Amino acid sequence: MNNGILFQGFEWYLPSEGNYYKDMLLKLEELSKMGITAIWLPPVCKATGSSDTGYGVYDLYDLGEFDQKGEVRTKYGTKEELKELIEAIHGRGMQVYADVVLNHKAGADGVEKFMAVEVDTNDRTKDIGESHEIEAWTNFQFPGRQGKYSDFKWNFHHFTGVDFDNRTGDKGIFRILGENKGWNWNVSNENGNFDYLMFADIDHAHPEVREELKTWADWFIGELQLDGFRLDAVKHIDGAFMHEFTSHLKQKHGDRFYILGEYWDNSVKANKKFLEETQYGIDLFDVGLHFNFFEASNRGGDYDLRKIFDNSVVTGNPPMSVTFVDNHDSQPGQSLNSFIAPWFKEIAYGLILLRKDGYPCIFYGDYYGIGGEHQIPGMKDKLDVLSLVRKSHAYGNQDDYFNEPDLIGWVRHGDEEHFGKCAVVISIREKKTIRMFLGDEEKGKVYTDLTGNCQDKVTIDEENYGNFAAEPGSISVWMEEGLPLE
Repeated sequence: MNNGILFQGFEWYLPSEGNYYKDMLLKLEELSKMGITAIWLPPVCKATGSSDTGYGVYDLYDLGEFDQKGEVRTKYGTKEELKELIEAIHGRGMQVYADVVLNHKAGADGVEKFMAVEVDTNDRTKDIGESHEIEAWTNFQFPGRQGKYSDFKWNFHHFTGVDFDNRTGDKGIFRILGENKGWNWNVSNENGNFDYLMFADIDHAHPEVREELKTWADWFIGELQLDGFRLDAVKHIDGAFMHEFTSHLKQKHGDRFYILGEYWDNSVKANKKFLEETQYGIDLFDVGLHFNFFEASNRGGDYDLRKIFDNSVVTGNPPMSVTFVDNHDSQPGQSLNSFIAPWFKEIAYGLILLRKDGYPCIFYGDYYGIGGEHQIPGMKDKLDVLSLVRKSHAYGNQDDYFNEPDLIGWVRHGDEEHFGKCAVVISIREKKTIRMFLGDEEKGKVYTDLTGNCQDKVTIDEENYGNFAAEPGSISVWMEEGLPLE
């Protein structure tokens, strides 16, 4: 079996002209050649406007088909263009994962009046003042769609909270009151209860909501022929519903339907609790590993590389870890900004692409660059090399040499289908060398660094060992000279 690589196919500051699907069509050939096996698309449902990235979701059934919110298209294009892109991705043997936003809805068509109470922003379990009537944007009629695909209409009964009283202009967090109303409790306990995140917060305990979201998911998967979901903001969504929802998807669409959740918390305990609540039905982005990278990149040579995988999903539960370096939320200008320093970025990608555990994800912004006011160039050439090594040679048993705080390495020994050896060395202070065992029958072979970071050549000695180096603050990937990447 070949190594998989997930490609996050977008960054936050993509242009809003509606040409994204067309542009991605032109990138598919090179992505396939470099070893990408699945592409994670941005939210494709109609949001608050054509410049909305899709996380301010308005109508789940409008994929760029109806004249709503000022345009037929979404930020990324039309439904026809989306389907053409997905067909082309499948045609190159890659899978498609859709970004699914089920935590909230935005851009309601009208206001409603209902009873609510304001809660403490820092502790949502504490009420502020008395319950009172507010007016909020919770009425969703979808007039542009006129009932096509679904006649379900959303009202305040289907939500747990809002952040704005339209009558008074007051901003805050207002918990909606009524029979069987309240925050969902199988959520993160940050801020007392982190059910509420933004906009009109969906009540996943409401029976009508639960059935509607499952019905929509079945339609969505069938309409686009999707291979998996990336679920947004799952630490804010009721864990019991998440289990019910994902169990339904597996039963309806098969165990091969892939489900990945964004639980943005670097606590091993919190991640473990979520995995248990959802009965290990959802893989998780390895946020703990991301923050290890972030810390290492900021501390420079003072970081202990031997601890780089501590408190991570990939260490505690390797099969359920999606390892990543950065994404659209961690990039500069975003609320979760924790962007990895440039000097460490190639190292970090080596740590996720060339090891045996984890399902690595490459970020569009790291590959093609980030736009907007930040204008950060991509590192396509470097990531091409690392990805091709993963595709061709990073297989088989792994021997680790994590012996010094500033110097680590490992060897991948290949397997029956991928015979090439691969030796990786990372140094964060000065040029250093690790003596590593390559295995029988390697004696006399010459190894070179495919990254080009180190110009040395290594000849494997009589005992089948090599002295492999890395330059200061860099990674070297050593393979037998002349061995092709393909």
